[in-house]
Amino acid sequence: MIKVEGLTKRYDRTVAVNAIDFEVDKGQIVGFLGPNGAGKTTTMRILTCFMPPTEGTASIAGFDVQKQPQEVKRRIGYLPETPPLYPEMEVEEYLTFVGRLKGLPSAEIPQRVKDVAERCAVADVRKKLISKLSKGYRQRVGLAQAIIHNPDVLILDEPTSGLDPKQIHETRDLIRSLAAAHTVILSTHILPEVEQTCDHVIIISRGSVVARDSVANLTSRLRGAEAIAVEVTGRNQDQLDVGAVRQKLEQIAGVSRVVLKSSNDHGHHFEIESLQGRNVRADVARSVVESGWDLNELRPVAVSLEEIFLELTASEKATEVKQ
Repeated sequence: MIKVEGLTKRYDRTVAVNAIDFEVDKGQIVGFLGPNGAGKTTTMRILTCFMPPTEGTASIAGFDVQKQPQEVKRRIGYLPETPPLYPEMEVEEYLTFVGRLKGLPSAEIPQRVKDVAERCAVADVRKKLISKLSKGYRQRVGLAQAIIHNPDVLILDEPTSGLDPKQIHETRDLIRSLAAAHTVILSTHILPEVEQTCDHVIIISRGSVVARDSVANLTSRLRGAEAIAVEVTGRNQDQLDVGAVRQKLEQIAGVSRVVLKSSNDHGHHFEIESLQGRNVRADVARSVVESGWDLNELRPVAVSLEEIFLELTASEKATEVKQ
């Protein structure tokens, strides 16, 4: 649905985007991440036909952003960080106006306005002035205008910026529901939002793509080995020697490291790392039980998206493009 090949944007001697490649499949929600100045906004401006690239190509639904910009614009819905609203208009009036701007047939506009108002949960305020709406409702109206022409691709820039926790939760649910009919590319600095909303992530740093994968695959790739959390306790509240437990765990084939995370007289919480390509969960469980202890917890430990992001972009300042 979105295909980018060798995309480059130069400003004099500054390279804002440097020969990036990525693809986004139909129906995916993809988080587009990067520190300030990484080239994220430049890339989104090229995809929305706001500016041309210096080199390379980008296409939306098979249409080239340089050669067929009008066709591309018909197939994208865009929600910038500050929604393009007219506060003096009523919601229904504004959506009708946007439908006309998008070239919808006049006979179809009333039904489309009704449909998107219901889908974005603004039908109950359709007769209210936009200036009288809360920020959460204004954000929903912004989403409604972005999908009124039923685009193939939605490009959302910081869609939950400035919302309260309830509004953030509602907006995330709405974005997830939109993926059934649209491909969504979501740019945000709120990393938990990407973890909870997106299928895949693309991370850009210093104008180059440094990662494009699912969060789960990035976790495995960066950690290089599996890590599991284990809580072991003595049976019948018996006192349990932490040294004996650690030694037993370290003797399991495939275990590379055992770290004590917390401890008391009756139980101990460890994090166990395995050698690359080894799954030691079954052996850990068997060893604990056969030793006469209780296994209260055994679960995989994931690297957070924040850790992934920081690791992949940590050296940005040392290698930034020289002016």
